[in-house]
Formats: sequence, C-alpha cells, structure tokens
Amino acid sequence: MQSIKAYLSLNDFKTIVFGNEKVTLESEVYSRITASYEFLKSFSSDKVIYGVNTGFGPMAQYRIQQEDQIQLQYNLIRSHCSGIGDVLKPEMIKSAVLARLNTLSLGKSGVNPTVINLMQEFINRDIFPVIYAHGSVGASGDLVQLAHVALALIGEGEVIYKGEIKSTKEVFEIEGLEPMRIEIREGISIMNGTSVMTGIGVVNHYYAEKLLNFSVAFSSAINELVKAHDDHFSATLNNAKLHEGQQKIAEMMSSHLKDSKLIKARAADFYSGTNQEDIFKDKVQEYYSIRCVPQILGPVLETIANVGTVLEREINSANDNPIISIEEQNVFHGGNFHGDYISLEMDKLKLVITRLSMLAERQLNYLLNHKINELLPPFVNMGKLGFNFGMQGAQFTATSTTAENQTLSNPMYVHSIPNNNDNQDIVSMGTNAAAITNKVIINTFEVLAIQAITIMQAIDILEQKDQVSAATRKIYDDIRELVPAFSEDSVLYPSIKKVKDYLMQ
Repeated sequence: MQSIKAYLSLNDFKTIVFGNEKVTLESEVYSRITASYEFLKSFSSDKVIYGVNTGFGPMAQYRIQQEDQIQLQYNLIRSHCSGIGDVLKPEMIKSAVLARLNTLSLGKSGVNPTVINLMQEFINRDIFPVIYAHGSVGASGDLVQLAHVALALIGEGEVIYKGEIKSTKEVFEIEGLEPMRIEIREGISIMNGTSVMTGIGVVNHYYAEKLLNFSVAFSSAINELVKAHDDHFSATLNNAKLHEGQQKIAEMMSSHLKDSKLIKARAADFYSGTNQEDIFKDKVQEYYSIRCVPQILGPVLETIANVGTVLEREINSANDNPIISIEEQNVFHGGNFHGDYISLEMDKLKLVITRLSMLAERQLNYLLNHKINELLPPFVNMGKLGFNFGMQGAQFTATSTTAENQTLSNPMYVHSIPNNNDNQDIVSMGTNAAAITNKVIINTFEVLAIQAITIMQAIDILEQKDQVSAATRKIYDDIRELVPAFSEDSVLYPSIKKVKDYLMQ
C-alpha cells in the first residue's frame, strides 16, 4: 500500500503504476483539500475568479451567473472530449490519473474530496478512463485528454475495465461507484494541468532505464565476444574525463565483466616488449561502437537521470490555474499548466534513446558483417552459407526501425502553433513530445531484441557460453529459453517479439 501524504517520490509513483501497489490518502490530504475547497467557496462569492464565474480561455471575459456555474463545468468537460487517434495504454492512463490525483491532493485547486476519492478508486480497481493520443497542445494543460478523465469521473463516456472498453455507467454499476460531485470548479481543476504528458513521461522514464541497462549489458557482451582489452572501460581512463555519466557506465561495464574469462589485459598483449611483427595479429583498438560505449552512453545516463528529476518535481507540483493559497488567503491567476518543462525533457529523452538505438544498430552491423569482425560467419549464420540466411532478414528490420527513430527525433518543443483564438499563442506540445518519445522507446526495444538474438547466436558459434561473465550468462540462459540456437531458416518475428517482451518486462 502506497500512501499519498506530502511528497510522492518517482520510485513510489512507479510502484503504484507498475507494481500494482494500492493508493491510500492520508488524513492531512483531506484536511488540505477541504480547507482549499471551503476557502474558494467563500472567497469567490463576490469576486471574479477564472473558471468559477467566468467562461474559459478567450471566453473568460464573459461572466457566468451563479445559476449556470455548475452546468458550466459539465459543458466544459463534454465539449472538450474531442480526442482521437489511438487509445493510450492502460499504464499511461493509470500514470496520468495518479499524477492528477497527486497534484490535486496538494490543496491548491479548490476541489471537493469526492474528486480524489474517485480517482483513488480508479487507480486501486484498475479502471482506466479512455484517453486518446491526439488532442493536447500542452499549454493550458492537457485539456482534451484530461476532459476524457473528467468525463469518466462524472460517470459518462468509456473506460477500460478488465481489458475491455466498456461504458463508464456500466462499470460504476458493477463496482458500486458514484460519480464525483461538481460544486465549484471541479471540471476545470481536473482538466487544467500537465498530468497526461507527465504520466506518459513517467512510463517513458521507466522503460528508458531498462533500455540503458540492457544496452550496457549487450555492449559488455560484445566486448567479450571480440576479446577486447580492458582499458577502455577502466576507472583510470574514464575518470580522466570529468563526466559522471561516463564514469558510471564504465563502472557498470567493469562490474558486468568482472568474472569474464574473455576480456584481455592490454599489458599482456602489447606492453611486454615482445611485439616485433609489422602487422599485429591482435587488434590494437576496437571499433568506436565497442570502445567508446562509456562516452556514448554516459550522456544517455545523465539525461535519463535529469528527466527523472523533472518528472518528480512535476508530479509534486500544483499545475492548475488559478492556484488557491490558504496561507495567503488569496487566489493567484497564472500559467502553471504550461508544459514546457515536460516537453523539453521528453525531446531530450527521445534524442538519447534514438542515440542508444543507433549504437545498438552499429554493434549489430559489426556482428553481422564478417568482413569487419573477422570472427563470425556472415549474418551469424549457423547453417549452410548461401543456402541459409541467419539474421540477414532481421537486420533490415533493425536498420529501418533505427531510421524511423532518427526521423521521430525532431523536437516538438519548438513546434508551437497558436490556437484558441490566439489566447494560447505559444504552446508546449508536451503531450505530443511524450507520445512520440514512447514510440521511439518501443522501437528501440525492437532493435535491442534483434541485437540480443544475434549476440546469443554469436556466443554459440564461438562456443563461449562457459567463458562469458555470469551477468552475460544469465541473459544468455534467459533468451535461450525463449529462442533456442538455430541453423535452419524459420520465421523470426515471433522470436523477436518474445525477446522484446522479455526486455520490457
């Protein structure tokens, strides 16, 4: 059981989304929520407060009479349920609802407690409001996508329930749930925020960390395959360059390879003074995709870490408008719903994951091209050359998928298009950035799945499974359970999918 109290760490957030931990709300959360709600109710009675007694966006210049104020919230929710495209994955929706729950729990939005109670039930009972991928410009929050969340909270629209899309009304009847109450500004409070882009961002961060770890592991395994020398991932060499990410990647490689019987000491091969030949039998230095892994993946590690910091700050921020301050007994109008922080971080993440896929593709090419590795048969073909094809067909998939990543890596952060009668004259496109980043991440798992199968084939060809490190052997055994060594040609896509699912689990 995960308690929401004052600050929710990124790791705790992930245990709820991916570990199926249940959410509990501490009494102080209810105290904050209630105090904020009661203050706003009193404060707004004779003042002009956006979203309480005004229209929305450029229509804020129109006063809304008291008898229409509740209906205003319903009108806003229903009119903005205009999303289209693919339905977001349940883990993204759960993450978005949790992000919204956490920010509303700060007591800066003036909602009544039925809102957070019902959000809690959605999370704990795995009820996922249907949210579509297209709809947000990421400026006045994720208005369209969060409108779909609000629609479910008022008992309308559709939800994903036990793997099927059902009407919210039907699911409420099954689960014995009641819609939230709208009393002041519950509609706009749910919709006005960055929770969908942030929720997708947390999902992206979770999988990006997995990709990085596997990339380090596969890079280390390739160093074993070629019997590389030990100095390019040594602490001495990498500490000479003052980048923490590079140093950490080198440490990860050293740890992975600590008990390998294949890594060689440079001193034994080249510093003995006995090397008198004109052409050296052993390679003096490896290709960059093997030798420069700390330098290439170091920036990836640092970027992923920084993205996590920004995401954690955002899920614990009040990204509503206006902001209710109990402490100062005031209401502040501004733009905390703007998604620039998330948009920029998603673009950064997208860039470094694309870079990671490019490294994997080049390492894959090295293993498949016998002319450059001088160790393995073409395409790690364990069958009859010319008659069988090994991983030749799979390389096309890895190369084309990497190319797609390169195109998708163009930034959304600078793609502002004014809209909303030019009220939203500069927007973040943060949700688009997060969704495209997720596509890049999924693509990269596909590239790494092909790379993984290729590495296992190479280990078997070179008969190295008893010489590789324990860390490499563990991955080898896991993947060989899914995809046994093969020499005869067969349909590869089921095997690639199995390994992709293994990497993502």
